[in-house]
Amino acid sequence: MDLLQQCAQWFENGEHQKIVDAIEALPAEERTPELDSELARAYNNVAEATDRKLFRKAVSLLKRHEAYFEGDHRWNFRLGYAYYYLDQEGRALHHFREALAALPGDEDTQNFIDDCERRISLPRFAENFRERTASVWKRFAAEEAELRRIMDEDTEHVRGDELIEKCGDILREALENQAFELGFNGEKYELILTPEGSIEVLLEDCYFQRYVPAEVAEHWNIIVGRQRMSGLALDAGEGPIRGEDVQVWIEAGKGDRYGVKLYCEKLLPLLTEDEGRVWWLLTTLTDQLLGELVNMRYIRSFDVLKAPAEGKSCLLSELPEELSRRGAKLDITPAEVIAENYTFYSLDPSEDPNADYRLDTISGASLCPTLVSEYLQEEDSMIDALQADGAVAAFFIYPLSGFRGENRSEEILALRDRAKARMETPEGAECCSFIGGATGLFCGYLDFIAWDFDATVRCMRAFFEAEGLPWLAARVFRRESHPLSIYDKQERED
Repeated sequence: MDLLQQCAQWFENGEHQKIVDAIEALPAEERTPELDSELARAYNNVAEATDRKLFRKAVSLLKRHEAYFEGDHRWNFRLGYAYYYLDQEGRALHHFREALAALPGDEDTQNFIDDCERRISLPRFAENFRERTASVWKRFAAEEAELRRIMDEDTEHVRGDELIEKCGDILREALENQAFELGFNGEKYELILTPEGSIEVLLEDCYFQRYVPAEVAEHWNIIVGRQRMSGLALDAGEGPIRGEDVQVWIEAGKGDRYGVKLYCEKLLPLLTEDEGRVWWLLTTLTDQLLGELVNMRYIRSFDVLKAPAEGKSCLLSELPEELSRRGAKLDITPAEVIAENYTFYSLDPSEDPNADYRLDTISGASLCPTLVSEYLQEEDSMIDALQADGAVAAFFIYPLSGFRGENRSEEILALRDRAKARMETPEGAECCSFIGGATGLFCGYLDFIAWDFDATVRCMRAFFEAEGLPWLAARVFRRESHPLSIYDKQERED
């Protein structure tokens, strides 16, 4: 009997821990995709419903073999199962549907599909992002002394991987894919959260930073965004790359935003072998020389060239000075990046009153335009990423039929401004962040990311009722979801 056959027997006997012990004991070179899939199933079965760490291990194992198991029922079912218990119903639904396509009529798979289709309209979490933030800081406070001890002892800088793994294991409970750096500035230890250009991650990081406990802040600076560092060099394998090695062509964009094109002769051999690494090296070097927040605020497009461009250029090391000369602020805060990052848009509205919500949009403004565009295009990547952290991207829906007269547009925008102000009160900011809004032919839309969805609904229901609106609904930024009625005075009157 080989190990796969033994695993099948253990599975039938409910001896899932024996499967875990046997496969984990194997040398890495003896672990086949089939054995990894069996181990992932065992993790799924051993885990309690709230054991996120084991379910994440199952996901990690299965994702390694995505191409190998393409179209496989068991692989898709096991991955969907792990996502389901991680409260990631959107991702789970995709894989359960793939599993059903591979094994039509399977009752267990269909039951999971039915449940996921219900849950995607009203996401529920064992812990939402607000609660996960509190849990992570509590654990960080209990374990940060060990992190400091390792950093103090690691004078040869050989324990970096160990540090990143220990700290990452803590942060992952709230910030699943958070990039971060650790350091010491001579006075305090530093945890630097890097949004990597994502405004949605920046919002998460700012919320997380806001609730750092006093006992942690005593020893640590919690910083959002890589800080500006002059003279930095990155190892490209064949030697260091510095800002002086990179030429930059700056293109004026809309307002005070710019496009940059970078060329580095030293990286040309690597560019043909591993283009992704070259992009990482140059974007990271730009972040470090400019400061990540300055990059997010002023750089709207970024390109890597295979040959020098025409026209005037500067060195990457000179880019901060050049942007400053053009009026850029180099000591910008996260709040300023957020305030200056709104995208204004207009759409061709549907005149069908029965069309899907938001299809009647005339114009809007969004801090997170990716969420709006993915919703309209029936894509779910960004909302899935937020839901993985226990956060919900959604929008309130309210009627505009009561707004009349020549000041109608101004009154609609004034309502949105008052709603934004409500979300920015201490009570509102604890449960959600305002990210924009839109005006349609029939409805108005108020966009937000909920760190605690139920608390957000309670907070904003009271606001909209006080404004005298006859009904209010909410919907997540997922086209397949259904709107949720918050209240309807018309129904009560009827």
